[in-house]
Amino acid sequence: MRLRYKITNGIVAVLGIAILALAITISYTSDCEPAPTVEAGTATMKAVVSRCYGGPEALEYLDVALPEPGPKDVLVKVKAAAVNPLDYHYMRGSPYLMRLSAGIGRPSDQRMGVDFAGVVEAVGEEVTDFAVGDEVFGGRNGAFAEYLVIPEDRAIAAKPDNVSFDEAAAIGIAAVTALQALRDDGRLQAGEKVLINGASGGVGTYAVQIAKAMGAEVHGVCSTRNVDMVRALGADHVFDYKQEDYTESDNEYDLIVDMVGNHSLSANRKVLKSQGRMVLVGGPKGDWIAPLVPLVKAMMLSLFVDQEIGAMLATMDGDDLDYLAGLMADGRVTSRIDTHYPLSETAEALRYLETMRARGKVIIAVDGSESLTP
Repeated sequence: MRLRYKITNGIVAVLGIAILALAITISYTSDCEPAPTVEAGTATMKAVVSRCYGGPEALEYLDVALPEPGPKDVLVKVKAAAVNPLDYHYMRGSPYLMRLSAGIGRPSDQRMGVDFAGVVEAVGEEVTDFAVGDEVFGGRNGAFAEYLVIPEDRAIAAKPDNVSFDEAAAIGIAAVTALQALRDDGRLQAGEKVLINGASGGVGTYAVQIAKAMGAEVHGVCSTRNVDMVRALGADHVFDYKQEDYTESDNEYDLIVDMVGNHSLSANRKVLKSQGRMVLVGGPKGDWIAPLVPLVKAMMLSLFVDQEIGAMLATMDGDDLDYLAGLMADGRVTSRIDTHYPLSETAEALRYLETMRARGKVIIAVDGSESLTP
């Protein structure tokens, strides 16, 4: 018996040391190294980069080499970009587990930003879907720059003529997340009743409109100052969370899409139909396990109830962008823009976004150079 206890204690000790070593490794943050110099004669552009993890003060606005498109790539002159929570998660390298893919110690990819809209400046010789002069939008690492390169078969789509670059840049992550939460994970059907908790945020403003376009009865939850805006987006009913608690209402929902997480799963279940679905989008802030807690709780609870409760992570997709472009062209989906920042003040834009007070999207105005010459 004593030998078995010793073996068990040894295994536990080894596992404990391994977990501690992993925690120390992924939480380590390297110092920023000096910015690399660009060789004389190299074509350059302005861009925002992150060479080390940290707050907005760690971001740098500097000259970098202009990217060159490959045979199947499109070079886009960026007119506008949009900031998202994903950007400040990568900026800070938090939660730490994401550093396993983003880079240990420092970012493995220094480019910042994803959502963009702009004009095709050049195309590779094998590109067939886009041509120079096309107005496009989509999602690609490195959107906080004057130019970016994206393969033509990735998350890029033609921008509708009646939509501005700012409005198109805002679509990306937020609208795709809303669409996939409603259609794919939530399986929303026409005539069903859906509740959007966080209806005035970046994802929420699109979720309200997309749900209406899908033929649903939409109820939104937001603060007092945003009630009129959410109602104008098409919500059939709006809860002012400072005045009333939707989990105490007499409503029953086929689907709840929750971007806020300010109510327990048990409280949400009270207003969810017996065969209803609940989709969690995002999670609480935290460097360690806090962001994972709602997901674990949802997975455990789903084993014991008929209601479907789960979390989702969006995937940027060109077909979904085409679908959203159609909704924008028809006027059924519009972008609610909170404010603009110039590219040189991207750090301040992210600082503002982290306050969680933005009403809609925060846009980066990008002033690209008129020439590709050095």
